[in-house]
Amino acid sequence: MREHLINLGHVVSDAVWRVGFASRFFVMLIVYSGTALRRLHLTIREIYFSGVLSLLIIMVSGLFVGMVLGLQGYDTLERYGSSEALGVLVALSLVRELGPVVAALLFASRAGSAITAEIGLMKATEQLSAMEMMAVNPIARVVAPRFWAGVVSMPLLAALFSAMGIFGGYLVGVRLIGVDAGSFWSQMQASVDFREDILNGVIKSVVFGALISWIAVFEGYDAEPTAEGVSGATTRTVVTSSLVILAADFVLTAFMFRGT
Repeated sequence: MREHLINLGHVVSDAVWRVGFASRFFVMLIVYSGTALRRLHLTIREIYFSGVLSLLIIMVSGLFVGMVLGLQGYDTLERYGSSEALGVLVALSLVRELGPVVAALLFASRAGSAITAEIGLMKATEQLSAMEMMAVNPIARVVAPRFWAGVVSMPLLAALFSAMGIFGGYLVGVRLIGVDAGSFWSQMQASVDFREDILNGVIKSVVFGALISWIAVFEGYDAEPTAEGVSGATTRTVVTSSLVILAADFVLTAFMFRGT
């Protein structure tokens, strides 16, 4: 029993230490962000790497998610004689929840893991140490541009995911099944509110982008300088980001829609 308590204490103390170190790392990241923002070409290059190269998986996934929503939603609404509200169902589902959440999960899997692997490999090959030897701060030069690139890219990717999802719902509902196009678009326009729906989805995507980018750069910077250490850090990025996204989505939804 005593041995189990000791092991539990080690696990808890290590977890608390990592949370404290990650928080301190985040503060340093914000402090040194000025250098990265002054050198915009670094951030723009990382936006291309994190955002533009993720467009294909985001748009294709959004299209098929919207098509599935169209099929499932029509089947459910048809039972209650409300098939004209299909556009509202698809739009609200995507803008409020599925767009930010699914896009964030895909972003964490594709871009987050790549960022962690890249920074971890730079640490394993002692490139970060070489920068410190040359009086170049690796947090300002390597970490901060990748962090802000993720914060900027995530809302744009989530918006494209939702747009492609709505288009997929339109293809299935209007073109394939035969729902009236005027009802599909007009009810969507009348029911989707900018502040309550679209803006809340944007806020979620910004928060998710910051969390994913923070976890990705921290895991890469904290990775053990070995092949096994880099692979473990990459795995932790995907797993931790996925859990944090789902937990943060619940918290944000509880605050945003508690009065509705």
